Amino acid sequence: MEALEESEEVDRTTEDENSLDISDINGLEKDVNVDEASVPSDVPDFDWSSIDTSHLPSSYKTNSWQEKELLQLADHFVQQYTHLCPDRKPLFVYPVNECGVQKFVSTTVRPTLLPYPDMYYWSGCASFVADYLIMEPLKCPITPPSSLYSPTTILKYQRGNCFDFTVLLCSLLIGAGYDAYCVHGYATLEMCSFDQTQDVCPLLRKPPEVPEEIDPNKYRIKYPLEPQSKFELQQKAKKEEESEAVQDKEREEEVVMEVEKPKRDCLHGLRVHAWVLVLSGKRKVPETFFINPFTGNHHSTTDECFLGIESIWNHKNYWVNMQDCRKGCKDLSFDLSDSICWEIMFSESNSPYQLLTESPKKDTDFLRRYQNHKSLLLFQQEKGETDMTFEMPLSWVARIKVSCREYENPFSQGKKVILYDKSKLEKWAAYANADGLVERLTVYADSDRAEEVEVKEWFKHREDLLYMREVNKQTQLTTDHFMPGHPLLLKAHSYTSLEPETGHTVEFYHEARVDNLWKRFQNATEVTEYFMGRDDFLHMRHIEFGEREKKMEMTGGRTDANPRPIVQIKECFHRNPEKPADEDVEERIFMVIDDIMQLTYHLEVYDTIASKVVFCRVIGREKREDEIFLSRENCVKYKPWSSEKHKNMLHLYHLLWELRAEQKLLKQQVRDSEAEMLNILTVREDEEANIKLTVSMYNTAKRGQQHEAMV
Repeated sequence: MEALEESEEVDRTTEDENSLDISDINGLEKDVNVDEASVPSDVPDFDWSSIDTSHLPSSYKTNSWQEKELLQLADHFVQQYTHLCPDRKPLFVYPVNECGVQKFVSTTVRPTLLPYPDMYYWSGCASFVADYLIMEPLKCPITPPSSLYSPTTILKYQRGNCFDFTVLLCSLLIGAGYDAYCVHGYATLEMCSFDQTQDVCPLLRKPPEVPEEIDPNKYRIKYPLEPQSKFELQQKAKKEEESEAVQDKEREEEVVMEVEKPKRDCLHGLRVHAWVLVLSGKRKVPETFFINPFTGNHHSTTDECFLGIESIWNHKNYWVNMQDCRKGCKDLSFDLSDSICWEIMFSESNSPYQLLTESPKKDTDFLRRYQNHKSLLLFQQEKGETDMTFEMPLSWVARIKVSCREYENPFSQGKKVILYDKSKLEKWAAYANADGLVERLTVYADSDRAEEVEVKEWFKHREDLLYMREVNKQTQLTTDHFMPGHPLLLKAHSYTSLEPETGHTVEFYHEARVDNLWKRFQNATEVTEYFMGRDDFLHMRHIEFGEREKKMEMTGGRTDANPRPIVQIKECFHRNPEKPADEDVEERIFMVIDDIMQLTYHLEVYDTIASKVVFCRVIGREKREDEIFLSRENCVKYKPWSSEKHKNMLHLYHLLWELRAEQKLLKQQVRDSEAEMLNILTVREDEEANIKLTVSMYNTAKRGQQHEAMV
């Protein structure tokens, strides 16, 4: 009894010391106003004491005999833990729920698989929780909360702290088949306060560049160094001096920026945070990773934002971390079967604990300390005082339900705004905006967010299949992106104005077009078309236009009624391996006004000069469409590698006839391209003026709203 009293006195003294330390830190925190900086300004205050709990099931208000036995075993474990590890912070084991009843944290996890396709993957679950709930900071940033409400209550009021976020997300992940765990640990100020103003927006992060592999060859020829000019070296040295001066100025500016940055957090390493751990193995997860429940982003276990772990739990058991976290989480082992690294609360086998002497490679002092711990527990089991083999009771939480309307409209305040470094991300629910806008990313020139540089918008359920729009605020260039299925087969459209001949670049889904056109650029003076996968190997066509007649412009005629005169048509072809190079045309040019046609043929591997044929108009002879006049005066050919048949005048005569027919056909195709561009601009103008959203035939709720609006 005296020993027990002495241990109780020691526990009290340590608790008093901890309370003194916490009070001192709290006082320091008030002085620096850390809490005020960490609380988001757009989060309204909510009184949790005013919520109605009368309708909740009886499992929320009372404990079954299994739960009572579970709490006794957990309390026994906590007492021994605090006795053997007096320098450790208190564990988060059995907080009270919304009804004021103590509940073990593992029973608060309710594995649930929601009937939505995105919720079968961790990314969908994480993004839903991050969007659906409003973040509330912990009352005391250095201690875990005294209460942990059920996921159903959190979903009902759409708000909670990091522990509420974590339990809900872990419940969804376990229901989806992931090996997920709730984590109680420590993190940085930015992560605990949901501050992403120093981070780059995930939508702006560039994928890592894969370095090109250099093939080492020790037998390669070493070429001599090129001679260098002394004058050029002097000029280069001057430029380097100038660049050094510029770098010095930039360093001074960086020093000024560092002065403007917030000071170091005085509670660094003490701030309590909760997040989700997903172990590799199940659902083909290749590597263990963390999920920040506030953002829904995944992080590596070596991320420096995570500073330590106290304990983890799932719906089956509870583990206490026994590893050193002075270097954060990067050196931690997540092998939960390792009894040296992780202290399990309830044994999952007949032998509650394995002897630590089975791992001789660990530190001897560390082994000696926890061998005493194990021996104490084994001694208690031999005496029959405690049996640590225990089956976890079922969760006391009711089934988690999310209606289709709640799933489609996760934002309780209509939209969600996230501030990043030099950017701002806004999110809306589907059908919240008449134009189908669901996401907008604004990029700024500086951290003050005063000057807009670029705006990206994402759309859903648009009848015109527009899903993204990029606007460059400096050049006013707008680029629309379309999903497959547009009536005009549009893929992308870049423009500054929807007026014709003002500079348009249109991309098509070329597989669905007969002519395999994939891109067209048009302005007031030229049109350039690009093709892919054509049978005739055509890959580019360039058309130049002249000025319109002034009389027609004065009368105010339309552009299609007053077409621009065609000056030149140029076509380029890829190599056709089935033809000889001197018969395979690489480039042909039709100078329509000057009546000149020029052919340039491909080169063979050993050729250096391309063969050419030029047909030009005879001076002083009128042009007639129904006749062709061919003579040595109007035909210039240079075919050094050609065969005898190419030197035959009859062959050139037939070639000229084919080119005249091709020119006539090309002129008609050019007019068709102009008409198609006018039609595209007219259709896009009408689509933007009358935006329509589509509703799935399976969305009965939305279809009912549409029917009511029509009636």
